[in-house]
Amino acid sequence: MTTPAPGQASPASLARFWQPRFWPLWLGIALLRLAALLPYSVLLRLGRGLGTLLRWTLARRRHVAAVNLRLCFPDAGERQRAVWLREHFQSLGMAVFDVALALWAPPARIARLVHFTGLENLTAARSGGGVVLLTGHFPAAEIGGREMQARLGRIAALYRPMRNPLVDELLRRGRTRGTEQLIPKDNMRQLIRVLRQGYTVYFAPDQSHRRNYSALLPFFGEPAMTNTALTQIVKLSGAKVVPMVTRRRADGTGYDALLLPAWEDFPGESPEADALRVAQLLEGWIREAPPQYYWIHRRFKGRPPPLPDPYA
Repeated sequence: MTTPAPGQASPASLARFWQPRFWPLWLGIALLRLAALLPYSVLLRLGRGLGTLLRWTLARRRHVAAVNLRLCFPDAGERQRAVWLREHFQSLGMAVFDVALALWAPPARIARLVHFTGLENLTAARSGGGVVLLTGHFPAAEIGGREMQARLGRIAALYRPMRNPLVDELLRRGRTRGTEQLIPKDNMRQLIRVLRQGYTVYFAPDQSHRRNYSALLPFFGEPAMTNTALTQIVKLSGAKVVPMVTRRRADGTGYDALLLPAWEDFPGESPEADALRVAQLLEGWIREAPPQYYWIHRRFKGRPPPLPDPYA
């Protein structure tokens, strides 16, 4: 495991999670640890099976994903959206095994699975200081981060603690194999400091955001509360912005991680214009593989009246 960077908490001892309430979770962890030893083709089949189970058991999340797909792809037709919904949950099921690989797979195996295009774009941007690695909530991102850290180092990411302390600790351990620092999601000061120190920081501003640095902007043409903080982050840190997306290969041979050249003329004329640029980038990536996006998040929640709650 990566040695904690200065200011980072050391991993907590897993021995403190001995209580019976954690035993079912320990069983699941043991099964995942064994699954990480299986061939990747087998993991894909297991992931599809797990995703199918999740689709039928997580009715509320299935409803949210279906609403999102209807709002974002109104012209696709019910049959096509139903196919994407099924494939989306299969992608989520496989993401569980991605976490297992990120936690326990040896570096050589990860290197065989993750295929980079445009890594030189990040290397060039890093020569001038910190970099915001602009991405979105794509289920395959976890394993791409593991290989990025192995190749380049000095990677950090924003992190939201999980409610279950054992799950939280395991995810922290997995993510510290793909990053040197985990930054609390709302700690702007630490984020700016890390960028000024020359780190590359994963930043995914594509979920509903209703606090400071937010605006009502279109996402796939539908009004959504949108994070506009990227403009301020770049102004305060002097960082470059390099867009990145990681997706699972359709032929089942691993993952493609694409990095584009650093954005020119950024920040632009306003935070809202910059956030629209981010949204349009993500929309293009999502259209290329609609099931491989995090549709179970309520992207269109918290909109001001008279806009309705589409999930009600």
